[in-house]
Amino acid sequence: MSKNTFEVDRENLEVRSERIYQASAKWLFEAHTDPKQIVEWWGPNGYKTVIDTLELRVGGAWRYVQTDRGGKEHAFRGTFKEIDEPNKIVRTFEYEPMAGHVLIETVSFEELDGGRTKQTATAHYDNVEDLNGMVQMGMEEGMTEGMDRLATLVEN
Repeated sequence: MSKNTFEVDRENLEVRSERIYQASAKWLFEAHTDPKQIVEWWGPNGYKTVIDTLELRVGGAWRYVQTDRGGKEHAFRGTFKEIDEPNKIVRTFEYEPMAGHVLIETVSFEELDGGRTKQTATAHYDNVEDLNGMVQMGMEEGMTEGMDRLATLVEN
């Protein structure tokens, strides 16, 4: 299993994560867009994810609600800005308790030889305060756990 890279670029207001999966771009794209698969991997270990809304089209809305181990709900929402199956998804991303702090998330899938695909997720922020806030809330740990869960789903 490949490891995640996680880089914080405060100068360009971005957080970037990459991982190589032993899976096709098509399979990874589906794991990011099929509600039945999203709930299997999205978010940290021990959290339960429910898909409230998923309108997979440019301009369509999405909203996922996670419940942590203590029963507290965490809701995330946004709209799709670009969908290029199976190469890329671009969407806005907002944590509802911090409404108004919206980032742009781009997830791209680049097929490599040997049936592997490099997934690159880039979060672009409006300001360094928003970027720092997400990083301090445990973004790296949550993303890493989610990507490990995604690997288990698509590589088995």
